[in-house]
Amino acid sequence: MPQGAEGTAHPGPGEVHRRVFEGYRESRFEDALELIDPDVVDHREGAHVDHRGRDAWRRKWERGRADSMFRDVSLTIEQNVVSGDTSVNRYTVRGTHTASGRRYEVLSLDMVRVRDGRIIEHWALLDTDAMRDQLGL
Repeated sequence: MPQGAEGTAHPGPGEVHRRVFEGYRESRFEDALELIDPDVVDHREGAHVDHRGRDAWRRKWERGRADSMFRDVSLTIEQNVVSGDTSVNRYTVRGTHTASGRRYEVLSLDMVRVRDGRIIEHWALLDTDAMRDQLGL
């Protein structure tokens, strides 16, 4: 495991990424947020401005859980690739559009950069075109 500033062992990028992913999926936000640097930079899909800080990340998750547009949402990691301080997940997102009752299943990718056992940078992509096509929107 990589060594921290005080010589303490930190989990590698793939392990940090997996733990944050599972924490989100299982609604254990506080546990997952401990693995996110307070000064994280989140490059969100389609956003013109980067979001900064752990509080912005928390608000993103809380809004996502409160969103009533979709229900029965599940996330499954299909593949993880680690290179140096970076981890990439390819995963499948499944759910139901509440208004129409239609199901969707789409590909998504996210990538994180990790330092000292915490995510310091994040990128994400969701195949929104495939989602719209499946939902007939």
